[in-house]
Amino acid sequence: MKAVSMRQPRVVEIEEIPEPKIGPEDLLVELRYVGLCGSDLSAYRGLSTMVTYPRIPGHEASGIVLAKGENVPKSMQVGSAVTIMPYTSCGFCPSCQLGRFNACQHNQTLGVQRDGALAERISVPFDKVYSSKILTLQELALVEPLSVGYHATNRGNVTESDTVLVLGCGTIGLGVVAAASHKGASVIAVDIESKKLEMASRLGAKHTIDPKREDISAKIRDLTNGEGVSVAIEAVGLPQTFRMAIEQVAFSGRVVFIGYAKEDAALQTNLIVSKELDVLGSRNSLNTFPKVIRMLEEQKLPFDEMISCVIPFRESAKAFAEWDASPQRFTKILIELPSSDSHSINR
Repeated sequence: MKAVSMRQPRVVEIEEIPEPKIGPEDLLVELRYVGLCGSDLSAYRGLSTMVTYPRIPGHEASGIVLAKGENVPKSMQVGSAVTIMPYTSCGFCPSCQLGRFNACQHNQTLGVQRDGALAERISVPFDKVYSSKILTLQELALVEPLSVGYHATNRGNVTESDTVLVLGCGTIGLGVVAAASHKGASVIAVDIESKKLEMASRLGAKHTIDPKREDISAKIRDLTNGEGVSVAIEAVGLPQTFRMAIEQVAFSGRVVFIGYAKEDAALQTNLIVSKELDVLGSRNSLNTFPKVIRMLEEQKLPFDEMISCVIPFRESAKAFAEWDASPQRFTKILIELPSSDSHSINR
């Protein structure tokens, strides 16, 4: 079968690889859409410390179940439209012992530490697969990145009484916006791209701020009666946005970092201590796939508008090159894989 191989930084080719084999608890999934993530771009640029080459990228995937192992529950039917949770967990490390499998010390994410989903077919354990009879295959490909944002709001204990500042409105940040607004919080979204701020508004942000045009501190003081936000969630990964989150959050507030800087970042420990802030990291997602699927199934928000373009599988190398050259043009790129038409979708 065919797969996209990142042979080395900025070298992407389509190659033939062996067909996957399924065990008794596995599903064989024919991939239909794979979303490109910031981690894929980092790997393409040679900036990821977690990726070795060659590597098949891709961890935001949807597809159709083609076959199932003998021990797979009857509820998971051949022909089901599914999305895949791309993480592993060892079950023995400190995080796993606490039930926080998303932060497993030995996690291997598809397309990062192990070969990913940008291939015609993949074998995955059935407990890593979630189905929907309502969502389209394109919508199912959005579940994983949206779940990362949803998990960050869980880490920040976001409720309807909160005012949430979201720094960065890429796909992950937009997932935070959608999840926080879905929980009833008042959301302030910040980005330097007007199109991303427009999308944030459509996904529930009550206020938007472009720091190129407005003073963030003054605007937030005005919107919060001078108190600051109760929760700040950073989804950019720059030292200045880390500091901004700590500066703009209220006393006894919560700060959640999803992005991570590619360089050391100095934080204002005086503010962390004097405000008695809860400063939290957020990694991957934990038990959020079903919640995100339900949120999508409600059809209340235009999540499909997050998709910037759909690129044919055969043009994957071109997609990476164009994204690398102009990352600001894209919110979410989906790669569309060809259908074998061997199974109809089971709705």
